[in-house]
Amino acid sequence: MNEATASPKLPRHIGIIMDGNGRWAKSRGASRHEGHRAGVENIRPIIRATADIGVQFLSLYAFSTENWRRPSLEVQGLMTLLGEFLDREVDNLIAENVRIRHLGSFDGIANHLSHKISQAVARTQHCTRITLGVAFNYGGRQDIVNAVRHIVARGTPANQITEEMISQHLSSHDIPDPDFIIRTSGEWRLSNFLIWEAAYSEYWTTPVFWPDFTPQHLQQAIDDYAKRDRRYGGLSKST
Repeated sequence: MNEATASPKLPRHIGIIMDGNGRWAKSRGASRHEGHRAGVENIRPIIRATADIGVQFLSLYAFSTENWRRPSLEVQGLMTLLGEFLDREVDNLIAENVRIRHLGSFDGIANHLSHKISQAVARTQHCTRITLGVAFNYGGRQDIVNAVRHIVARGTPANQITEEMISQHLSSHDIPDPDFIIRTSGEWRLSNFLIWEAAYSEYWTTPVFWPDFTPQHLQQAIDDYAKRDRRYGGLSKST
């Protein structure tokens, strides 16, 4: 499905909070690292399924600024898994016409990994089928703080700062706000993910852990989204 034929009930931008890797591993007697590896392996089929459905933007919450509080060995393992994913998948993503965008900060990330992320963004910038936002070392509150600091630093008076101006200085500045946010593992919170951009997003959660989340679950979520009446603070058409 392309942009010209996309259904108005199809979300343009989906955000996914990929939760439950650790619990998935525990339920199988495996290590947390094995759970994270299984979660990374599940990314590509979901990207492909999202693009096949006709969604134009997909943002994945891969590593939050709060995740630095986890044991150092687990954090290092997550960094290694992202590097391996980029080494293995960027050529495949280019072949499938997937553009990569990094959401978040490079602060604290090793130079070699920052370089891999930047290279992936640069190499896929011409791709047009779907934009993949990778929220890595990302925190919604910090993103808002950084945006306001940039606006103030250029001398903008406080009474001239607008919502649009803040949006233009977020790391998601060239991506539309998410219409729909999915969270796996049964939790019901945003966990600091796109908190500015998600002001009018629809939400959907499933008890399924991320490594077990399939294209069929994705389609189930989108079918549910299609039944909703999005009013943006106004009245329903049936009212």
